[in-house]
Amino acid sequence: MMIARWHIDARFGHKQTVIDALKTWCGDIGEQVGWSAEMLRLTTGSIGALESTIELEVTVQDLAELNDSWTKLGAIEAHKQWSKDLEPHIVSATPRWEILRVV
Repeated sequence: MMIARWHIDARFGHKQTVIDALKTWCGDIGEQVGWSAEMLRLTTGSIGALESTIELEVTVQDLAELNDSWTKLGAIEAHKQWSKDLEPHIVSATPRWEILRVV
């Protein structure tokens, strides 16, 4: 089992907008790639982490499953538009993925 974490830093004053957008994304787009609500968790910085950081965590069986999901994402026009709409609310160059293996 693996955990994929998508890190995004919100611009000052835009954190709730980014959180709301990610919640909508989970239901509208995440479901289209097979990521059910049980597989997803949304977290934000609190103590010892940047307060502006928002993470979307998805649990997958292996890298092949994750790659299949990413391939599907690339073909969803709504995801492309969502990304463009989100851009003004995030710090440029901060979105990144981290992949962890559950032991």
